[in-house]
Amino acid sequence: MLADHFDVDELALDEPPMPSWNVAPRAEVLTIVDKDAARRLGRMRWGLVPSWAEDPGVGDRMINARAETLLEKPAFRTALERRRCIVPADGFYEWERIGSRTQPVYIHDRSGAPLAFAGLWAVWRDPATPDAPWLRSCTVVTTGANAMIAAVHDRMPVMLARDEWDRWLDRDMTDGEAVADLLRPAPDDLLELWPVSPRVNSARVDDERLIEREDPLTLFG
Repeated sequence: MLADHFDVDELALDEPPMPSWNVAPRAEVLTIVDKDAARRLGRMRWGLVPSWAEDPGVGDRMINARAETLLEKPAFRTALERRRCIVPADGFYEWERIGSRTQPVYIHDRSGAPLAFAGLWAVWRDPATPDAPWLRSCTVVTTGANAMIAAVHDRMPVMLARDEWDRWLDRDMTDGEAVADLLRPAPDDLLELWPVSPRVNSARVDDERLIEREDPLTLFG
């Protein structure tokens, strides 16, 4: 169970999470945060909406945050210092260019274990509706690709090792520089990838067949 794998102390879920094989911006994703020195598993909207934003649509442009510029961007600097989270995932997709076409590939831990993406989060409320509920949102931190992923894409999510989770989540550690060493590419031998169907290109398609290995020679007919 995900909560057991991440040593979660508290569940903040109204209902059990439903699996998704094709998560799109604005979707609710699972996140793990530190709350009073305990790990809490809950949901946040994917696409960070800073507290000063006029409209939550700005989050569509903030699904990822580049590790190299976190301290330079106002939208991310405060979150790096005070609101870090883990975004658990079984894997992710990238698209490899082959001639004039792109081939989607599924990337995951070769052991089958969940990945722990380094994330940042924020809270926002419509300034025109002060009694509205708070919107909690998140972004995934990315870094340069390791040698394996570089053949497909030049960026990859930051993936935290188990012995790094406590330091990343520690809200008493408010110096962003103190966690900067964690924002590095994953080891080359951690992941494996394989080609999958171009059905994943449609956000309306969401089923477990999306991550099945496909023969790239037959995908385009």
